Amino acid sequence: MSRALREVESPVAREAAAAKRAWPLVAGGLPAGAQALASSRAPIALAAASAKQIQTPALLSEAQAASLTGPSAQLAGLFRTYTGLVTRGWTLIGAALDQIEHGSPASARFARENAALYIESVYDGHFDLAHVGEQLRDGYRSLGGPSAFGRTLTQSEVDALAGAYSEATDRLHPHVRARLGS
Repeated sequence: MSRALREVESPVAREAAAAKRAWPLVAGGLPAGAQALASSRAPIALAAASAKQIQTPALLSEAQAASLTGPSAQLAGLFRTYTGLVTRGWTLIGAALDQIEHGSPASARFARENAALYIESVYDGHFDLAHVGEQLRDGYRSLGGPSAFGRTLTQSEVDALAGAYSEATDRLHPHVRARLGS
């Protein structure tokens, strides 16, 4: 599990950085006005593209994760939830912008009224990601820690991964304020 998380650490960090740049633009709902919508498009597109670039390691895929037990199963679930929510969320936010800017009045209204669902999914995905490190550290400890893992997985390696997948690194601020119909 630690190797799988290490494998995706860089693309996850890129997505988190892109998300943190785009997040303030949508946390309270989609921007109003043509200029605000247009200026938010590039950061949202970058967040969507970076989310799509995260290749889920085989061990974390749904098929292989079914054979995992204990802490590893929970970590795989958190990670898959994160990738699914942020990839779909950012993509749908971008699609909502398209409908608002270029769609029919009915499509634009539908997009704006439902955008909060997409925004909330991005927030929820990052909330799950922010707990991966904590769950990794807890799982390592519950399975015996350094004495059980020896040199195959050291406490400093676990601490480094826990820092990469933490609230300080991955949580989005401010808390989502978008409401349905916003």
